[in-house]
Amino acid sequence: MDNSVILRYALYMNYNPKDHYFKKAKKENYVARSIYKLEEIDQKFKVFKKNDVVLDLGASPGSWSQYALQRVGEFGKVIGVDLSPVSFKNAKYIFCQQDIYQMNWQEILQFNQVSSFNVVLSDMAPKTTGIKLTDQARSLDLCLKALEISKLYLKSEGSFVCKLFHGNDFKILVSELKKIYKQVEALKPDSTRKMSKEIFLIGIGKK
Repeated sequence: MDNSVILRYALYMNYNPKDHYFKKAKKENYVARSIYKLEEIDQKFKVFKKNDVVLDLGASPGSWSQYALQRVGEFGKVIGVDLSPVSFKNAKYIFCQQDIYQMNWQEILQFNQVSSFNVVLSDMAPKTTGIKLTDQARSLDLCLKALEISKLYLKSEGSFVCKLFHGNDFKILVSELKKIYKQVEALKPDSTRKMSKEIFLIGIGKK
């Protein structure tokens, strides 16, 4: 078996859509395997509490919102935002199919009778170009936008989670989080595919 065949086989094994977490998500009625990344983050850092109001940026296809809805309970609230639609329906779920750079946040808050959030999540990712530095820079821009939104609309002591394509910009984002949060952590969840450059940053206890 030549090297090119070995490489293609390795890529298939790492990106096989029917891996353990894919099957687990399907069995447990989640719309995507990414649910387990957020679940691990929550188990380690206690992101959610009952009755929280949660903002989920980059919500599509919806697994993080599904998990958040379960964690906040009957009297909590989850608002998802994405350019693409979500793949599940829930009578309690509020979804805005909009561009975060063009949203009128005050209007969204007032319409949904929300003054601020307890948790801001961002699983946003740019459309990849295959150019490493470009993709990392675009990922950082999305994280900084999510962080800006958290500065404005996250309650004191609230929590923030965002996904970053790991690169030289990692330290920049950590530094920015430390200005706002009492505790900053980084995690690559077990369910993240081995070849993925994703890393998740968690801000705990907004100052």
